[in-house]
Amino acid sequence: MRGNGDDPLEDFPLGDGTADTTATVVCPYCGEENEIAVDPGGGDAQDYIEDCQVCCRPWRVLVSYDDTGAVDVQLEAADDA
Repeated sequence: MRGNGDDPLEDFPLGDGTADTTATVVCPYCGEENEIAVDPGGGDAQDYIEDCQVCCRPWRVLVSYDDTGAVDVQLEAADDA
């Protein structure tokens, strides 16, 4: 039943409350665009390592979601240690 305040999706001020599940990023090493999957179930703030789909070098991926479900993805070159 909608409209009774029990539905957490009603708290999203814009859209239907659907979170982004993909993002396009640019590799800090080779400069190529990559589409990566992001998981809103992983929490509002995420930090993990993923390899470039083109040059295979590792990135540090920083993911955050806002109240509308929009994703912000930042990449950093990861140490090859």
